[in-house]
Amino acid sequence: MQKNYKNSYKVTEKELVSLSVYNVGFQKCNSLYQWGPGVRDHYLIHYIISGKGTYHVNGESISLSAGDSFLVYPNTEVTYCADNDMPWEYAWVGFTGSDASMILQATDFRKSVPYIRSTPYGEDIHRQILHIYDARGNEFEHAVEMTGRLYTMLALFMHGSTNNEIKNSSNSYVQKGIEFISSNYSYPITVEDIASYVGLSRSHLFRSFQTVLGLSPKEYLTDFRIKQACFLLEHSSLSVTAIANSVGFDNGLYFSKTFHKKKGIPPKEYRLKHNKTPKN
Repeated sequence: MQKNYKNSYKVTEKELVSLSVYNVGFQKCNSLYQWGPGVRDHYLIHYIISGKGTYHVNGESISLSAGDSFLVYPNTEVTYCADNDMPWEYAWVGFTGSDASMILQATDFRKSVPYIRSTPYGEDIHRQILHIYDARGNEFEHAVEMTGRLYTMLALFMHGSTNNEIKNSSNSYVQKGIEFISSNYSYPITVEDIASYVGLSRSHLFRSFQTVLGLSPKEYLTDFRIKQACFLLEHSSLSVTAIANSVGFDNGLYFSKTFHKKKGIPPKEYRLKHNKTPKN
């Protein structure tokens, strides 16, 4: 009889803006092993390799078994518990990033139904999670490889999807807007510039971003710029003014105020805490 085990890895620095692995692992649970009730601050997918258990979310108790998968949404209270007689064995990967919400909308996961029974490409998904685990490490190259394999795993969920929301107009508009922001955030672009590129009115663009991502185009643009600024503060010796200019702020004072509001500390203090450039 196989012994219970747990192998897990948590990333200490999540440096990629679009998509980053938060943690990854696999576990054969003891009878009635339980996590929760609690919330996560990131997305978390479990693929059930064998056995069975129960996922409690949205006031429901869902019985799941080998071949099924379930998704934990950020800031959603959940509990999941292994069966007494046939405790489950599962692999998981947690992730964050600006691409996560839109990618998941192109799968069969929904907040109202955050699980997939008899998951298409299940064995391939399991294999990709193990590949993510094999690529673990805290160097930037590890982050890139883990994220690449995460994209591959999520693409399998998309290929197996029975819905057509990937073709939904809101998704395509938001994707186009994100592409424009990713290419032009270092310039002083505005929401009007994004709307013009996408081919929508400002109000229509606002509704599309709210529907898909739950935030406005301006909030997304600001968050994107601040995340890029964090990377430069951590990995470069550029002045705060130069970093502000590099991420699309033409006013250093406004950049510092915005950064402080988003991160809770000024840019200079953030650099003191997180800078990774070699000291001479």
